[in-house]
Amino acid sequence: MSSSPVSAHVVVRGRVQGVWYRASTAEEAGRLGLSGWVCNRADGSVEAVAEGPRAKVEALVAWCAKGPRLARVDAVEATWGPATAVFDGFIVRR
Repeated sequence: MSSSPVSAHVVVRGRVQGVWYRASTAEEAGRLGLSGWVCNRADGSVEAVAEGPRAKVEALVAWCAKGPRLARVDAVEATWGPATAVFDGFIVRR
């Protein structure tokens, strides 16, 4: 598996707001050493962009399919691309 930097734009649907999903995603991304952001969307989903080595970004996308304990994930859509290297750390956007 390549460790070339990649970017994943992820949309997670289900019961993912009000269950610590954003904070837990940021914690997991930090543990993996990824950069990017996560935010709630008006339609009730959660959106994130994560950048870093492919294997670690894949690990975060896999984690997103489960989420924190109180979440119920119905679907995860990931769009892959090259890393942009514009992020400094991983943040929760309000």
